[in-house]
Amino acid sequence: MKINKLSLYFLLCFATFSTTLLAQENTKEGFSFGVIPVIAYDSDIGFKYGGLTNLYWYGDGSTYPKYRHSLYLEWSRTTKGSGINQIIYDTEFLIPNVRMTLETSLFTEKAVDFYGFNGYEAWYNPEFENQESADYLSRLYYRHERKLARVRMDFQGKISDLPLRWYAGIDYYGNKVSDLDYNKLNADLDEEDKLPIDTSLFYNFVKWGAIADNEKDGGDITYLKLGLVYDTRDNEPNPNSGIWTELLLLAAPKLSKDGFSYTRIAFTHRQYITLVPKRLTFAYRASYQGLITGNMPFFMLPFVYNTNITRDGLGGAKTIRGVLRNRIVGNDFAYSNIELRWKFLKKVIFRQNFYISLNTFFDAGMVTRNYEYNTALIPQNYFAATKSETLHLGYGLGVRLALNDNFVVAVDYGMAAKEEDGDSGVYIGMNFLF
Repeated sequence: MKINKLSLYFLLCFATFSTTLLAQENTKEGFSFGVIPVIAYDSDIGFKYGGLTNLYWYGDGSTYPKYRHSLYLEWSRTTKGSGINQIIYDTEFLIPNVRMTLETSLFTEKAVDFYGFNGYEAWYNPEFENQESADYLSRLYYRHERKLARVRMDFQGKISDLPLRWYAGIDYYGNKVSDLDYNKLNADLDEEDKLPIDTSLFYNFVKWGAIADNEKDGGDITYLKLGLVYDTRDNEPNPNSGIWTELLLLAAPKLSKDGFSYTRIAFTHRQYITLVPKRLTFAYRASYQGLITGNMPFFMLPFVYNTNITRDGLGGAKTIRGVLRNRIVGNDFAYSNIELRWKFLKKVIFRQNFYISLNTFFDAGMVTRNYEYNTALIPQNYFAATKSETLHLGYGLGVRLALNDNFVVAVDYGMAAKEEDGDSGVYIGMNFLF
């Protein structure tokens, strides 16, 4: 039975639990945590089940709303093999005057998005995935399999008495990519719903030589990172005022005979402007990220780099909401987000500080320098509907439910402005976008 190709995400329940020693109404002491069980369904990945939690330690409450230690845990699975296993520890108090963030994650995706390269040069035709269309090829034509292991160690420290920090870190990315696992994805499906074998765009790109032989299976990348961060935010989880700007240099040294070597730069500026004190905030983010030296393998293109790193490239929940995930992929790219955040309800419930925020947003991005790849064997009709690269736009509404100023549940609904970028998307996760 065919279900709409968009995931039917729905929040079955929102449960928050907190164990604290409360000194006064607006100050938290001791231990606090929140838990969200979330279930989703998609006919191609199956049921998603699991949950996430964020644990906080506030100590004597003197640093509230800043926590002393944070531990984020997520475990989720789907009935057809995708999953997230993630642990992130964050503290400014373990090493004096140094903020430390440690992460270990394993992401297994049976059907990660892949639309080709260079924005609108990559022709997206939704009819290829529509079983009711005469042009139908496969429900997962624009997908492939990816397993990603990531280990991250980041450190930040103040420079003098200025609102300036040095930043240093090291990341390891273990990528394994391949075509779809048709046996797994077709299991338990009726014959008319089974995916045609060897029909994905990824399969064709490998066959046409657009993806090189030394990249088609993935590979290991290690980043050495240095940077500067200028930060005057009044409150990190949801700033009402201030600036947060960072400049990062990422160097991937060649560590093996078949390895890859290149450097990237990532500049991101964010600003928060109070319109109504503690109620209404205007926030925006602008970023440019580009290749300086070397050649990137295709499997490292769909990543956006920040001091609070995200896993995916342009498009989707963390960058351009409403636009297809990883729709915009190239050597260099720029993107921006504009949000209006209104805390319309603030309450103390069961001795816990709680607020609800309504957000309106407008997102945009584009490739500014193309990724070079072999196009000699690609059929001409692949490029027949291409257009010059311009802005990819998304817009929509969101809601944030916050407990004790740090545990923030996020729900966004975004729409793509152009049909070449998709239709719409619902995103349920954690925290404000930036």
